[in-house]
Amino acid sequence: MIDSTVIRHTATKDEIIKLCWEARKYHFGTVVVNPYFVDLVRYTLEDSDVKVCSTIGFPMGTTLPEIKAEEARKIMKLGAEELDMVMNLSAFKSKDYEAVKEDIAAVVGVKHLNPNIIVKVIIETGLLTDKEKPLACKLVKEAGADFVKTSTGLFGGTATAKDVKLMRRAVGKEMGVKAAGGIRTLKDTLIMIKAGANRIGTSTAAQIIEEMPKK
Repeated sequence: MIDSTVIRHTATKDEIIKLCWEARKYHFGTVVVNPYFVDLVRYTLEDSDVKVCSTIGFPMGTTLPEIKAEEARKIMKLGAEELDMVMNLSAFKSKDYEAVKEDIAAVVGVKHLNPNIIVKVIIETGLLTDKEKPLACKLVKEAGADFVKTSTGLFGGTATAKDVKLMRRAVGKEMGVKAAGGIRTLKDTLIMIKAGANRIGTSTAAQIIEEMPKK
């Protein structure tokens, strides 16, 4: 259930390799990195059960749909098996909802290259009102994505149980909900899972697992 994540723009190769070896040790779901590191992560995770995940249109989400789709194709060829894309918040705030869906659908469309690719869409809950959040989730679902995700964690927005519950109600049981942003402890993680998240994004994944009772 855990996506072990390092997306800082100052991350080093040594940090990424350490992240991968922790992921192998604890059998995390994925390692999430920016596109530059996808090839390194694929190589380091070779022969493990941990998947490679990378970001699309990160962190602003305002690049053109065709650029996001091409970025997705490129990093899939490098070995990415999951994609965390950022919704176009400018289009959403402008109430251009068709543009929002077209943007997401452009990335979802790369599934024709690999139908097993998982696409998660970041709606940046910290920048949305409570009325906007369920609408954003609805658009993500209609565009065919697999998960809706709380935030990048880079704009002051952190995951909250309230938002996760709202998102789960909006998408139903059949779609994934990923909580990310400010989740640093085992307690934080369990709160998000109880609220309805079935994937957790965190930069302190190893510490969270090590908090768990040994038995």
